[in-house]
Amino acid sequence: MERRPDPEPLEVDDVAIVAAGTAAWAVGLVVLLVLELTGDVRDWWWQMCAAGAALGLLGVRYCRNRKRALSARGSLQQDV
Repeated sequence: MERRPDPEPLEVDDVAIVAAGTAAWAVGLVVLLVLELTGDVRDWWWQMCAAGAALGLLGVRYCRNRKRALSARGSLQQDV
């Protein structure tokens, strides 16, 4: 049985994917901060969401810089 060739890598929008995850963490943070007013939330829950949102912002920045660097080298087609 012959081995088939590897498929080409998919072109995905990394910035949009990371931004969506960051937005989810931010929504969780807002919800937990509102629930914090009732006193029913443990401290580490909203802190975890804050850390997720902050790391997500770093991820968005990283993905944008990576995409820009790859575009400058001509390795990535610009969709815009």
